[in-house]
Amino acid sequence: MKVNQISVFLENKSGRLAAVTNLLAENNVNIRALSIADTSDFGILRIIVDRPDLAFQTLKDAGFSVSMTEVIGVEMPDKPGGLAGVLENLEAGSFNIEYMYAFIGRGDNGAMVIIRVEEPERAISFLKEKGVRIITGERLYQL
Repeated sequence: MKVNQISVFLENKSGRLAAVTNLLAENNVNIRALSIADTSDFGILRIIVDRPDLAFQTLKDAGFSVSMTEVIGVEMPDKPGGLAGVLENLEAGSFNIEYMYAFIGRGDNGAMVIIRVEEPERAISFLKEKGVRIITGERLYQL
């Protein structure tokens, strides 16, 4: 039920992000969601792609510092309070959120959020018991 996320460590200089996206495009890898966090020296690009194994290997072979992390994909109603309900459930289960980012789905998919917690398997089980809709990696990669 987990989702594979690619994290790329980038020097904070012009053209590095374009190099990553161009390399993925050349290898027919489609980005489904992304987040960028930066400091004065480097940035961390976190991406969900349709072909995570290929993206990881392609970026690694090109010399990028890259890792693959398991995260949770959650679908929620695209309305006020949708995210609040998910976060209330995580708080009730005493889960610490390391980071998260959201995006809007297509059609009836509603809003979606990618969440990184310390114990993803336990969090998935807990959220499912609470009626929260978890998105499998395979489904998310194809959106």
